[in-house]
Amino acid sequence: MAIQTDTIAALSTPPGPGAIGILRLSGPEAASIAETCFKPLGGKGLREHPPRTLVYGDLLDSGGQAIDRVLCTYSLGPSSYTGEDTAEFQCHGSPMVLTLGLEALFAQGARQAMAGDFTRRAFLNGRLDLAQAEAVGDLLGAQSREGARHAAGQLAGALSKRIEDIYSALVDVMAHFHAVLDYPDEDVDPFRLEQLDEELSDQEGELNVLLASCGRAKLLREGVACAIVGRPNAGKSSLLNAMVGWERAIVTDIPGTTRDTVEERCELGGVPLRLIDTAGLRDTADPVEKLGVERSRKAMEEAGLILVLIDSSRPAEEADFALLQEAKKLAPTIRVWTKGDLPTAPIPAVYMELPPCVTVSARTKYLDELCNEISCAFPQDLYWDYGQILTNARQEEAASRAREAVRRAREALRAGVTPDALLTDVEEALSALGELTGRTVREDVTDRIFSKFCVGK
Repeated sequence: MAIQTDTIAALSTPPGPGAIGILRLSGPEAASIAETCFKPLGGKGLREHPPRTLVYGDLLDSGGQAIDRVLCTYSLGPSSYTGEDTAEFQCHGSPMVLTLGLEALFAQGARQAMAGDFTRRAFLNGRLDLAQAEAVGDLLGAQSREGARHAAGQLAGALSKRIEDIYSALVDVMAHFHAVLDYPDEDVDPFRLEQLDEELSDQEGELNVLLASCGRAKLLREGVACAIVGRPNAGKSSLLNAMVGWERAIVTDIPGTTRDTVEERCELGGVPLRLIDTAGLRDTADPVEKLGVERSRKAMEEAGLILVLIDSSRPAEEADFALLQEAKKLAPTIRVWTKGDLPTAPIPAVYMELPPCVTVSARTKYLDELCNEISCAFPQDLYWDYGQILTNARQEEAASRAREAVRRAREALRAGVTPDALLTDVEEALSALGELTGRTVREDVTDRIFSKFCVGK
């Protein structure tokens, strides 16, 4: 893949009015273009100040007129994010100022950056490997604290380090067998063969652990589909509002108020959830409410977690018991006694044998027991430190190929095949691992990865 030789520019903050708007440049002419479009306060030009210093002055439009008083800084490659010369203007967040500023940069020879261009250059120039570059996108799209922490860890190199350890161990195996090929008259020590088998087994185990992390990554990326179900007026909409922290769903005392599913995201107990508030489950002749009940049933069938709500201030009914029985056959289920701030009605003994039970109060925002139960239902696996998980299908597929190649190498070793045949499998494993970090990745793959980024990153 060719190193880029032109200079790119883009707005790297969201469009629209804001407190701050940032214009970013990268490329061989970045510092000189920035200097042309910027007039520092004082006698020195921009590049007379040291790199990585914030300089106060005026941003100039394409006609040389001041349009904003800004902070400007520049860095020299390779000691920059992209590995090239870079510059950045920190402006007031006026859309017109930012538009005029970009026009001035373009007039001096910069071109509009495309999606992911800055991070692509960081990858091409060796400032980031591919796993770290993908972590930038994951960090931008993180929708939970855990997701952001894992993305930050991956950006810092945690996944790359784990992959590199496996890669290095397989290179050692390969080096041994190359020695065997180079010196065919030498006998291979049987104990050494046992060590090699153990090494291949260890690396297959490491790959198994990595691949097991894909489920956690999907949970962090998409969230757990959590269906909130129960009879009318059980407190479903009130609980959803309490969980998300604002009045997302309409709440009334009239049964059947919720006619359709209402979805919202939140994080509870460290678990990202896609909450689905459903219509109250009951027999009804109302055709609209009936459709809502059908959608509630479908939400249960597709859920990864079901909260069955029962109004603790009213005697439980047979319908509540039947719903609990149904829910626990479909997904992990938590029995939620709502309205915990009110006097509690007697609880039938038969309920004690059903799914885990918690008490909540939407009115007082008492959700502690529910947080703990959700956290227990989706525990953080101790095998994975932050950033050491595979976060997308591309990574999973490459790691799977590496694992299968290592498995074949072990089988070949035990079958006593010639070293050159075993080397083919080890080489295939190394190639697949190289795709994870970008050692052997194809250009069309990187095009697809960086096209998902926003402009300015």
